[in-house]
Order: sequence, then C-alpha cells, then structure tokens
Amino acid sequence: MKNWAGNLEYSSAEVQRPTSVEELRELVAKATQIKALGSRHSFNTVADTPGTHLLLDALPQEVVLNRDKGTVKVNGSISYGALGRALEEQGYAIHNLASLPHISVAGAIQTGTHGSGVNNPSLAAAVVGIDLVRASGDLVTLTADDDEFLASVVGVGALGIVTGLELAVRPSYEVRQRVLTNLSWDGALANFQAIASSAYSVSFFTNYTGDTIPQVWLKALDTEAALPDLFGATPATVAMHPLPDMSAENCTEQLDVAGKWLDRLPHFRHEFTPSNGEELQSEFLLPLDQASAALSAVRGLADKLAPLLFISEIRTIAADEFWLSPFYKQQSVALHFTWKPMQPEVEAVLPELEEALRPFGSRPHWGKLFTPDQYDFSTLYPRFEDFRGLAQANDPTGKFRNGLLDSVLGVTVSS
Repeated sequence: MKNWAGNLEYSSAEVQRPTSVEELRELVAKATQIKALGSRHSFNTVADTPGTHLLLDALPQEVVLNRDKGTVKVNGSISYGALGRALEEQGYAIHNLASLPHISVAGAIQTGTHGSGVNNPSLAAAVVGIDLVRASGDLVTLTADDDEFLASVVGVGALGIVTGLELAVRPSYEVRQRVLTNLSWDGALANFQAIASSAYSVSFFTNYTGDTIPQVWLKALDTEAALPDLFGATPATVAMHPLPDMSAENCTEQLDVAGKWLDRLPHFRHEFTPSNGEELQSEFLLPLDQASAALSAVRGLADKLAPLLFISEIRTIAADEFWLSPFYKQQSVALHFTWKPMQPEVEAVLPELEEALRPFGSRPHWGKLFTPDQYDFSTLYPRFEDFRGLAQANDPTGKFRNGLLDSVLGVTVSS
C-alpha cells in the first residue's frame, strides 16, 4: 500500500478496516504497533508503522449539526469536500479550507494543515472537541476545558487515534476569486503584509526566479471591496492554473464570480479527482514578520530549487494555541514547495534550504518532506517537553510511534 503521491510504500504488516469504534478500540488494545491512515496525503513516514494500519473509512459516517452550540460533530475520516457539502446543505460553513478538499479532516488537523489568510487560523482552530482512542484502547473525549486538549488536537498521531471531532461552524458565506499576474518581487517584498492582507485568503505562486511573481490568487469575501490596484500586478482575463502550462478546468472558478465558500476557498474543485502521484511536497512555517527576509534567502537558492520545482506557494496563517502546531502563538507565513517526483535530488537540496530558513525560526509541516535532524524542536516549540511527557505517559511502549516520531520526540520506549 502506498501514500497519495506514490513516493512511499508503507511498511505495515497488515491492514484492518474496522466498522465500529468498538472494533477499533479492540484492535488498538491488542496491537503492539498501530497507526491510522486517512487520505494518505502525507509525503513522509509520519503515519507509517511496521505493525497494523487502520483505515477508518468504514466507520459510521456522521455530520451532526448543533445549531444551538454552533458546532458540527463528524467522523475523523470524512473529507473536507464531503463535510463542506453536508454543511452547505444546511446553510453553514467552516472558517477555512486547504487548497485540496479531498483530504481527511482528522489527518489534516493532526498534522497542522491550514488554508490561508492573515487573520485565518489553521483548520485545527475549528476544533472544540476531539475523540481519541488511547494506546490502552480507552476512548476519551477532550474539550477546551481538559488539560490535554491543546496537546492532542495537533498531535501528529502520537497521543491516540482520532475517531471523531466537533468543529465550530458559522453561517454560509460567499467568496469571489481572482488572479493577478506578474507582481514584481520588489513590490512583493516591500509590501508583503499589505498584499497578504488584501483579501480573506491570498496565495502567491512562484519558482523564485525572475523579477516577478507569476500569479497571486485573491479569495475575497463577497462583502469585501475589490482592490483597484495591487502594486502593479495585472488582473488575469482568463481562468488560470497555478502551473502555467496546465488547464484551469479543474480549478475553482475565478474572474471575480461570487460563489459559495466551499467552491472558492480550495484551489481545486471537489468533483475533480487528483491523480495519485507525480509530485512531492515540503512546507516551512515562519513568523510573518520574517517573510520578506526569508523569501529573499530562498530566492538566493533559486538556481538550485527551480529545476526541481513544479511550483511554490506562499500563504499566511493566524496564530493558535496548540502545542505542536506550526502556528503556536505565531502569526505565520508558509513557504510550500511542490516538487517534481525526483526524491533523491529533493532530499539532497532540502538541508541547504532548511539551513537558509533556520535563522527565521522555520518549523516544518509534520506531514511533508523535511530533515528531522536539522531542527531543535524543543527550541521551536515552547511546550515541546510537555508534549513529549504526555506521549510517554499515554503510550509508554511506543504503540503509536515510528521512526520519524522517535527521531522528533526522542522518547524512550518502555519494555
């Protein structure tokens, strides 16, 4: 069994597909090593195990809206696209979406996945309750009143298997999307925060070469005024794909045509089924006030990066309070790299890229390619030692851990 991109062959000895939470609990309780898989949109071994893999798509699906509380209860394996459709049918929405609506809710939240927007926190920020199966097989429900809640939401799979989530919702809203072309790098670096704040969600697409950023995608609330100008960038007159040679057929609608949140916030349509493979991904999260300096540093490596890149996307994310969130107490900029399927070459250049970003406090995305020994996680995450203690207490034999998590956490496994 392989991951979404096809760059990783999972090492599990068996795969189970439980049809109830009770069955899942029994499987966890008796296992020596076990991990859950969602949409498998991870590019590293964060979800791998030599033991048992659990596929959660056979668990009973639920989307239970509580209008009085302003929340929705969902199964962790549901995709954001399916959740969005179910919510929109009832006139509700969530605050943000990632660029691809096909990913699973639990997997995205556990790894700190996000959308974009200076004032929009990550997908995890919607969580008000989380159901976890611990290594013992016990099922626990945590809310903001519980001591372990802020550790467990972005838990990188180390504290338990997520079976359900309760998310904050809001009334449905509309978004307009337009693309601007050829924003000068000088203008972008001098005015980065102003540009990133110019709409509800903003994405820059580049390969770091040349004097301009080829595309800037603006996703504006229908109540926001359209900007007459953006530092010399030119509004596109036809729909565009982030990759200039690709058809925009599978992208969400552009050209300032208003539409529902779920049909504009992602870059790609939910009815479009992406191919499995043909790319690799890395992403690094830094303090927003370091954006211009960090981007200048990356541009200094453009000759090495561009031959390996399909495209790089630059986004922003508001701060949150989750202990291992890349946005922990930090308004952030995300530098996302979509690489060609050239893994040896990408892994060879990653340490140099990571070293260039180190002075800016770069934190890697937990589910994408990075070099663990490049980081002092206890310095990057103020609550890291507390998280490590919880992982040791909740999983003393390392049932949920693997090589990647061991290298990150440095936890001693009890015999």
